[in-house]
This record gives sequence, structure tokens and C-alpha cells, in this order.
Amino acid sequence: MKFKILSILAISLLISCNSSEKNKENKRETEREEILDTLAYQPEEIKAEMLRSWDAYKQYAWGYDVLLPLSKSGFNWYEESLGISPFDAYSTLAIMGLDKETKEIEEYALSKEWNQDIYVQVFEVNIRILGGLLAIYDDTKNEEILKKAIDFGNRLLPAFDSPTGIPYHSVNLKTGATSGNLGKGDGKVVNTAQAATYLFEFGILSYYSKDPKYYQAAKKATKAIFERKSEIGLPGDFINIETGEWVNNWSYLQAGMDSYYEYLFKSNLLFPDPEIQEIWEYSLEKINQYYAEEYDGKQFYACVNMHSGEIVKRSMSLYDAFFPAIQALHGDIENAEKNMATWDWLWNKYGLLPTRYLYDVDSIEYANSELNPEIIESAYYLHQITGKQKYLNMIYGYWKDIKACCRNEVAFNSIEDVRTMKEKDHLATYFFAETLKYFYVSVVDKNEFDFNNYVFNTEAHPFKKSNFNPEKSKIRLGIN
Repeated sequence: MKFKILSILAISLLISCNSSEKNKENKRETEREEILDTLAYQPEEIKAEMLRSWDAYKQYAWGYDVLLPLSKSGFNWYEESLGISPFDAYSTLAIMGLDKETKEIEEYALSKEWNQDIYVQVFEVNIRILGGLLAIYDDTKNEEILKKAIDFGNRLLPAFDSPTGIPYHSVNLKTGATSGNLGKGDGKVVNTAQAATYLFEFGILSYYSKDPKYYQAAKKATKAIFERKSEIGLPGDFINIETGEWVNNWSYLQAGMDSYYEYLFKSNLLFPDPEIQEIWEYSLEKINQYYAEEYDGKQFYACVNMHSGEIVKRSMSLYDAFFPAIQALHGDIENAEKNMATWDWLWNKYGLLPTRYLYDVDSIEYANSELNPEIIESAYYLHQITGKQKYLNMIYGYWKDIKACCRNEVAFNSIEDVRTMKEKDHLATYFFAETLKYFYVSVVDKNEFDFNNYVFNTEAHPFKKSNFNPEKSKIRLGIN
């Protein structure tokens, strides 16, 4: 009898918890339907929060890469600062018309010397520093900034001098020596994103420098990944850059592969290249064929075996929330909306996205949240492309939730666990570059920022389409 009573109590508790969880989701949905009636979501608020957070960086962390907002201090990625936050922040501040702040960063960039005896991760500094420098030049046309970008790009090129053309994990900015994880290890294994997320920035650098060597290095690395696809047409996720052999046989959209796919599509928007276009269309077909699955009435994208296509893990990471944006830009609105609905459902479940969630067992694998931008990015793209109000409602819902859990005395902070909203003393540089930018451009007037005029790199640095002439691109990038 005692066992039966305990069993009944346990079942009742489980039902109660599930009901409570469902009530939370329903409450958020109800609130979201009423959100924009208040007209509370305005660009001035986002701009004020950007300025407040940027002032905190300048006060407590200037000279460091990252702001630690709770301890009011700074943190560097490497032995010496690269000034990553300023390079990431520039384009957002520029879009917001904050001329004083952007001029400070422009002057900082001009004073920066890259002859530093440190190993840096090629992938990360490409999208942040090279991308940031190019965004400054695209905006100002300051030739001295372009010289800085060329200098930095030249310091990355030795990493691509491998037997396959795939770049080594890290490169020493002073000596050009290559190595593994931040100077430790042999650097022979990289993930697919680290191997082939260079077409966009290197293409822009080739265009402005009129030297095809950058784009051609990036294209060689991209083709090295594609040409090693499996018999069913899928790339793996980790590769030995010297032998060209796959070290792991998983394939997916998550971090580690995400931006490889993103750049196949986005670089072709700025620099039409028949070879890259063909690789993208082939890859998208395989994504739809093998990754996509309907599960429990929702659209998911699973991890699969690259050789068989069989699902090896039913999970989603907050990084792959970028994909509805790409689907929408490509014109696949139906799948983009299905995919976006799944991400919005997961956000509503917790009030933030956990880093990784196992959807078949309804369990969080990694509970932290670094205030990533991808879900906001996709909702923004869908609102711009479809014109549907529900996507703007989603964005404001995300803004309300982030303010409620992550706004602190000086800026915003990350979260250690979305189930408890325990604070974490860290503010990723992409919060300046991406998260606040997507919140802002979602509601700013088109006269100030027109979605149709720009293409964003994966760090959300915007580049004006009209700045790149297709005929000149062929010559300057060496496109046949």
C-alpha cells in the first residue's frame, strides 16, 4: 500500500510539474500576443542599452578583449589583447549613428599593431577582427584602415599553407608559425567551420585590395572540404588537414559545421561564383534529405552519420538557430517558418535558449546561455522577408526575457543555467556585434538601415551590396 501511495504521489507530482511547465509556455505565448499593443519595443531603447553597455566596456575593460560585467573587469583571449570588443562593436555603433564612439574605434584600429608574438585561432579572428576591419573600411573608405586589414589578412595566410589548403587551427601573428589549440598541440585537426569559413571576409579583402590570393586561399579550403564528402554527399565534422582524412564521421548544422554552410550561401550573394553556387545547391539538397526530420509535430535537424545518413543524435544547439534565416533568404519560406517555430518553442520553454537540448528525451545537455544572436537573427530575416507581425512579436519577447534575466548594473551578463537563471560573469563580444544589432535593426526605420541593401558576415558585420561590382569581382577575386 505504501508503495502504491508513493507511486501515486510521484505521478501526481510529475503531472503537476508538466502542467506547470506547460502553463509557463502558455503564459509567454499569451503575453507575446499582446506585446506590441504597448508600443514598448522601440529602437531608442536598444540604442540606449548598447551605449550603456559600451560605456561599461570602456570604463572597466578598455584594453581587454572582453568585458566581465559583474566583477567590472576585463579578460583577454590570449597572452596579449587583440581588442576584439571594439572591432566587434564598431558596425553596431555605426548603424545606430553613434559617431563619437565609432570615431574612437576607428582611431583605435589605426593605432593597432599586429606584430604580436602570439598564436591566435584563425577562424575566430577572421570573423571578428578581419571582418570588423573590413566593416570599418566599407563604412569609412579610410585607406589606412584598408592597409590594416591587408596587414592582418597577410598574417593569417600562412595558416593556409598546408598539404590540403585547409588552414591550421592557429597562427602566430608575428612569425607566421602554425600550431594547434592556442599554440598547444600540432594543429592537424580542425572542425569543418574552422576549415572553411573564409570565403566572405577573404573575398571582400580580395575585392578591396585587388588581389585574388585571399579569396583563392579561402576557396581552396572550401573545396577541400566539399571534395572529401562521403559517398552519400555529406561532409564530416572533424578533419586532419595534412592527410585530408575525416577524424569523426558525424554531420550536422550545429557549431563546428554551421558557418561552413552559411558562407557557401552568403559569399555567393556578394560575389557570384558558379562553383560555390553549385556546392551550395548540392549541400542544401543533402541537408534537407538527411538532417531534417519531423519529430513530435515539429521540424528538427539532427546529427547524422556522414556515410549512412542514419541519425546518431537528436539534438539542437543554439548556434544552428541561424538556419531559418538562410532558408528564408534562399526562398524556402515553408521550411524556414517550420524551423523558426521550433526554435521559438524551445525559447518559450525556458525563457532563453540552452546551449544544447536533446529533443527526443526532452532534456538539456548544456544549460548555459551566452546571449547568442542566432534566434533573433532568424526572426529578423523572417519578419523582413515575409512581413508577418508574429516574427517581430517573437523578437520583442526575446528582448523582454533577456532584460528580465540578464540586465545588470552596468551592462548584460551570460547565464550559467537557463533553468535557474544563475548569473555568469561574462559578456561575449558578439553581444555587441550581433545580438544588440539584430534587436535594433528589427525595428529601426528602413531609411536608417534597409535590410535589402546589406549582407552580414557570420559575426553580423554588414556589407553594402552596391559597394561590390559583379564584373570587377570576377577579376579581383579570380572567379572564372
